[in-house]
Amino acid sequence: MNKDRAIGVCVLVMSIAILILYFWLVFLSPPAWQLLTLQITAFLGVGIILIILAWIGYTLATTSVPEPLPELTAKTKTEEEKKE
Repeated sequence: MNKDRAIGVCVLVMSIAILILYFWLVFLSPPAWQLLTLQITAFLGVGIILIILAWIGYTLATTSVPEPLPELTAKTKTEEEKKE
């Protein structure tokens, strides 16, 4: 349990440190660095979303259609026969 807490504290401290660094890069650094930081952030954000969409598309394109369950098929046929 102590190891888990140590890892949690490390993650917390690193997250706060990176947030402070990001704040400095966006608001307090030289203008060229500010622009570059925002460009990299926007590129990574859009890139991650597009990679996720590509993964979803690949999964949809390569996954075979599942076989219908026999119980459902039998019930559907029975219901269709009753309607006629």
